[in-house]
Amino acid sequence: MENLYFEDFEVGMEFETAGRTVTEADIVNFAAISGDWNPIHTDKEFAKNTVFGERIAHGLLTLAIASGLITRMRLVEKTIVAYYGIEKLRFTKPVFIGDTIKATLKVVDREEREKYGIVTFEVSVIKQTGDVVLTYISKSAIKKKGE
Repeated sequence: MENLYFEDFEVGMEFETAGRTVTEADIVNFAAISGDWNPIHTDKEFAKNTVFGERIAHGLLTLAIASGLITRMRLVEKTIVAYYGIEKLRFTKPVFIGDTIKATLKVVDREEREKYGIVTFEVSVIKQTGDVVLTYISKSAIKKKGE
């Protein structure tokens, strides 16, 4: 399904992205871009002595990868008006170097506007173990047909 309009979305619809493996390069590049060089992400020796026992991916890196995976689905590539926001963002489990993550989306609400509509998605990011590592509510403004 590509380039869905507001009218195409129904409450209860579900989607699943492809998977993507998180690499050490992802973490280093994200640290460089964001300026977040916290040793829990970037120092192997430091991370050995944390509750995780090894380096973990930045939570916002996990969110960014999930966003990219969702974008790759091309659901609203040409019909999106704007990204409307995120609510109830929770990082529930760590993501380690070598973990493969994917996202699931469920349409939980639709809100009519004059020339577009707001579609609300419940998003879960899951790693290969089946553990949910991130949850949030995502809202997008999406064109109506004929607009």
